Amino acid sequence: MSELIQQLVSAAGVTEGQAEGGSGLLLKLLQDKLSAGDFSQLSAIIPNASGLLEAAPDSGGGGLMGVLGGLVSSFGGGKLGDLAGLAAGFSKLGLNADMISQFSSVLLNYIQSQGGEGVAALVKKALGQ
Repeated sequence: MSELIQQLVSAAGVTEGQAEGGSGLLLKLLQDKLSAGDFSQLSAIIPNASGLLEAAPDSGGGGLMGVLGGLVSSFGGGKLGDLAGLAAGFSKLGLNADMISQFSSVLLNYIQSQGGEGVAALVKKALGQ
């Protein structure tokens, strides 16, 4: 288990699978928001980034949150649409939407400690922080 996943399991009180899936959902969002070069720089500091992306459940279509995410996104909802999509994915992992901020915080702290302030600033901007 990587240091990032250990930190998520410990800080959020989730299972290893939930930690991998949730971090994968956040990485998918970052992959969509960052340029290919910036995402490559980010993924280089996250162990098994491609495996985490694969562990992320499909956050589209399923349930009320998936429908809301799709509707908000189709109306140019930006950040709100991103949050609704993340909430749908987290729900598929058995996690509530409140966990998104906890996962984001742990991920951002990890990125800052491993990649420095430059990479962390890219992530903050992509997440709208």
